[in-house]
Amino acid sequence: MGRSAVADRLSGMVALSCGDDRADTLMRLICARTLALPPLPLPGEVPTENTEAESVLVAFAEQFSIDVTGIGDNQRTRFLQAWGADAFRTVVALYIADFVPRVWAGCEALGLGMPGRTAEVQFDRQTDPIDFVLNGFVPEVARQRDLDAVTTEVVRLRGAAAHNCRLCQSLRERHALAAGGSEYVYGQIGDFERADGLSDAHKAALRYVDALIWSPAQIGDDVAAGVRKHFSQKQALELTLDVMRNGANKILVSLGSDAARVTEGTELYEIDEAGQTVFA
Repeated sequence: MGRSAVADRLSGMVALSCGDDRADTLMRLICARTLALPPLPLPGEVPTENTEAESVLVAFAEQFSIDVTGIGDNQRTRFLQAWGADAFRTVVALYIADFVPRVWAGCEALGLGMPGRTAEVQFDRQTDPIDFVLNGFVPEVARQRDLDAVTTEVVRLRGAAAHNCRLCQSLRERHALAAGGSEYVYGQIGDFERADGLSDAHKAALRYVDALIWSPAQIGDDVAAGVRKHFSQKQALELTLDVMRNGANKILVSLGSDAARVTEGTELYEIDEAGQTVFA
């Protein structure tokens, strides 16, 4: 995916709506406040008083952005009851509000600008964000091959652990294993700074992953310099987009739909040429 395609995909994502301008406005403001980053463009006026459902959404969005693992059964149930049939679409819109600002912050820190950011946004209230994100953006990023398979898998597993996605943590990508990935290597991700099985490039990538997930408004110069040292601009952009693609697991985790497909051990999968996940 070239830079222009990335810009088109991100700008299209920013224009999407959950179907409720007030909800979109609240989610974008809450995520921005939580991340200490500028909000995505707002489709409506800021509500002066929230409905009960909107108050539930505000609390859910805040926890989603801070640390999705903190969403418990009670908060999840309240959200699902309040938003009903619109819950899934709303969470996908929340994912956009949470992650596009992270991507822009990461790209700026790496000297890549802010792909897809425009002065004016024509909001798209017709396109389904679920289809756009999960059937468009996610596989499109997965098809990229500028990064090597092991780095891509190491980065994915770091995000899986951060968001405590049971499904993601149970999976192992076949191409990465063939290229030198192993349980010995993956077992060192949790304490990667002291790992002897991870390269300096892996460690630079993991520092950047952590910054995007936990402190995107404070990506240190040393973190950005490490990425620029070990990765080309195309690789650095793919790395940034990989963090967002992997971060789609927050949608599943927030809704309690992240159960592993296996009861023990791990399951093999691979990404095919269309960017789709194929299980062994």
